Amino acid sequence: MDLNSKLKDHILDSIGEGVFTVDKNFRINFFNKAAEKITGYKREDIIGRFCKHVFRSKLCYTDCPIAIALKSGRPIYDFESNISTKSGEIKPIKLNSSVLYDEEREPQGGIISFRDMSDYIMIKDIDKEQRFHGIIGHSKQMKEIFELIREISTSDAPVLIHGESGTGKEMIANAIQITSERKGSPYIKVNCSVFPSNLLASELFGHVKGAFTDAIKDRPGRFEIANNGTIFLDEVAEMPLQMQLQLLRVLQEGSFERVGESVTRKIDVRIISATNVNIQHALKKGILREDLYYRLSVIPIHIPPLRERTEDIIPLVQHFLRKLSLMYKKEILDIEDRALDLLLNYRWPGNVRELENVIEYSFVRTNNSNIIDSNKLPANFNENKSASPATFSFKDNTSENNPGHEAVQLISVLEEHHWNKTEAAKKLGIGRTTLWRKMKQLGIDS
Repeated sequence: MDLNSKLKDHILDSIGEGVFTVDKNFRINFFNKAAEKITGYKREDIIGRFCKHVFRSKLCYTDCPIAIALKSGRPIYDFESNISTKSGEIKPIKLNSSVLYDEEREPQGGIISFRDMSDYIMIKDIDKEQRFHGIIGHSKQMKEIFELIREISTSDAPVLIHGESGTGKEMIANAIQITSERKGSPYIKVNCSVFPSNLLASELFGHVKGAFTDAIKDRPGRFEIANNGTIFLDEVAEMPLQMQLQLLRVLQEGSFERVGESVTRKIDVRIISATNVNIQHALKKGILREDLYYRLSVIPIHIPPLRERTEDIIPLVQHFLRKLSLMYKKEILDIEDRALDLLLNYRWPGNVRELENVIEYSFVRTNNSNIIDSNKLPANFNENKSASPATFSFKDNTSENNPGHEAVQLISVLEEHHWNKTEAAKKLGIGRTTLWRKMKQLGIDS
């Protein structure tokens, strides 16, 4: 084995995902350390064996990911399946696959990377009563969005999701698709901002051989692949104006042409789109075509930023702590009041994505305790620590030993302020964190 091969093997052995390669006869010729850990097989025991005899998945006999990649000419991403480990345990995995070519572009085998999804399935099961198709949201605004998604489940009308970066627009799109009547059909996602304008048309609508320099063969686009299903166009407002015109035609007529071809093709695709730009500003500046906007937003959904739905912060924190406890194999399932108060009073410009990153940062730093304290939060959260955590108290001392009276009094204050927890906490002279904990202690459901 030459130096370059040894270096490549060392790199593949150092990553956390399982990786294996096969030759053109589907015999395994490389198996990294993560693959050994996930499957229980030692590298030397399976080199030279047919991959289907090792993994024993139904997928191997019906929808082999290497065969699919070879047939379509495109890599496969986030393909879900199950494998059998050496001990006979069935493990859920998510995999990517691609064909390996030689210098003459002849297929010589394939490569598959995969990760164990067992922990994620456990997280899903733990939270299933608190989640809406993967989304954590207890606030009034999010519950209204969930109800709207249920109401439109029988519709194929275009949906435009608008919200700041990190609010979970793709998760809302996923929920719309999984509750729709097209849930068993193709679901294709495209981020319109990552492709240069000259390549986006090819990605969306495909091209024919010779249409441009690198077009060595005919290739279907994402719309064609999504036929009879759903396509999710993320960052749609960043699409070039010429492409917006072509997208408008798809919406109006259900037809398109591949790049370099004059043949008109018909499709039936439900379009869900999303953007984080200021729509009125984009319309005024001409960045977004007005006619396209109205076609895309037959059903508009606005996701409020996290700072406007602070009721969701505590459930999200609990969810992230459970998820991280499984991922890192250490149990930290609580956070002190001071730290929680700092989280509740932060503006969250990065929204839910930023919150998850902050919790993971604090979780990793917490090693000698099963509770995260404020000192483990990022430095910008600890700039103002003059206030101490509030304690719950009523002016009426009779409530101290009478939980029933305490609950009635607390509900009365909440109703007085229309269940606005911030205002109720101010009236009681306590922090929102303490109010939430007291509601939980007394069994009061918001």
